[in-house]
Amino acid sequence: MDDDVDRSLLRLLGRDGRMSFADLARETGLSTSAVHQRVRRLEQRGIITGYQALVDPRLVGLPLTALIDLTPLDPAAPDDVPDRLRDFGEIESCWSVAGAASYVVKVRVGEPAELESLLARIRSAAEVATRTTIVLSTPFESRPPQL
Repeated sequence: MDDDVDRSLLRLLGRDGRMSFADLARETGLSTSAVHQRVRRLEQRGIITGYQALVDPRLVGLPLTALIDLTPLDPAAPDDVPDRLRDFGEIESCWSVAGAASYVVKVRVGEPAELESLLARIRSAAEVATRTTIVLSTPFESRPPQL
């Protein structure tokens, strides 16, 4: 990142990824073309990796969120858990972690029976033991980094 203006652009886009170049220019005091060039440079450098719509999972039939710790049954087995679970659409995020578990995945499903079925599929496909935490509420999520 080059300077405070880039940080400002990232903060603004982190809050509203659909903000127009004209609005970004007005907020930063730059010209619209200067903002466009800076945003394009941030994208080219991989600092901005994409834009997406945030969907309320409850409103699309996925009210149950769970965090699942994954621990390999055989610690000597190849570390290929993410590859084995890549096509599981219910898995929203997968993190390699330090601690008792090797990975933590975040899943969203419609009801407890679907979670039970998913856990069985995960255990079988990835050859792991699981420990599940069900999310009761989400006061905040997906906040942009503090710059």
